[in-house]
Amino acid sequence: MTVRRHDTSSTRRGRATAGPSGHRDPVIIQSFETSNLRELDSMIDVPLAQLVDASGGPADLPGTTYASMLTPAGLAEVATYADGLGANKYVVIPRGATTPTAVVDDAHAEGLVVHVWTMRRENQFMDARFRRGTDPNAPGDLAAEVRVFLDAGVDGLFADHPDVAVRALASWLD
Repeated sequence: MTVRRHDTSSTRRGRATAGPSGHRDPVIIQSFETSNLRELDSMIDVPLAQLVDASGGPADLPGTTYASMLTPAGLAEVATYADGLGANKYVVIPRGATTPTAVVDDAHAEGLVVHVWTMRRENQFMDARFRRGTDPNAPGDLAAEVRVFLDAGVDGLFADHPDVAVRALASWLD
């Protein structure tokens, strides 16, 4: 589930798309590659998000790294075909760090919304400061982690436990 603190993309491009039941639901098309997003950008009026990981690069651009796509110049290029950036959460706040990188501010400067993935409550998927106990499968403090990323300026996030993320968002907004 994606938890959004505000819906900026729907005012830019995002339109509801009819699903199998005929209901219209908001859609964002995401990809780790770039060529399909570039092609779709000229074909459809649906928000597009460039996914980036903490390492590697898009398979369709040999020699390009996700790190290079996260520079101000790289984000300016992404903004020519995408509406958002879907970033591995550690791109925004690296493991062990307490302050965010410039990625969110730089992406916002280019008009991109930013969502991070994936917020999970198990200790093994969290930075040490959010872990509770030593069992890697035990739940950590997901609500605190969500609030830290909201404080960092992200516009949305993917969460495996949306109930916790929604409650964290509600308390953050209060």
